[in-house]
Amino acid sequence: MKYSEKVSNKLNNLLEKAYDAEKGYRLAQDNVTNPALKDFFGDRVRQRYNFGHELKTEIGSFGQLAERDGSIKGDLHRTWMNLTATLSTNEEEQMLEEVVRGEKATMEAYEEILREDALLLPKSTERLLIKQRDAIQAGLEKAKRFESLVS
Repeated sequence: MKYSEKVSNKLNNLLEKAYDAEKGYRLAQDNVTNPALKDFFGDRVRQRYNFGHELKTEIGSFGQLAERDGSIKGDLHRTWMNLTATLSTNEEEQMLEEVVRGEKATMEAYEEILREDALLLPKSTERLLIKQRDAIQAGLEKAKRFESLVS
């Protein structure tokens, strides 16, 4: 079985988001001093690295080529994170706000493919996307809890 071009493009979009998130979390980890936040961001770096490998493997197993890097949009978001961190009096709060914003966009992308393309997805892909979406949701909830503590 092969993915349709539409599904392949959406999965590669999720893969780009995983690359972008990994880089963004690394940037956030480098810009905070709170040890708990550093650990949280470090866990997310490792998680997104693993997500990328899982997605690449899944995409390849169905005869498609996987993207190799993040997106220009992700580069711009990280530049914005750097700028706002530099100008902010509370870097930790600013980093968390940007993380929450990025995670919400990622959740929307997962929800879209699971909602609109569910019938086109092999069961292994659907299970992988649900597992990753649920992990992102849990991380988003944890980021929101941290946000209330540092503001």
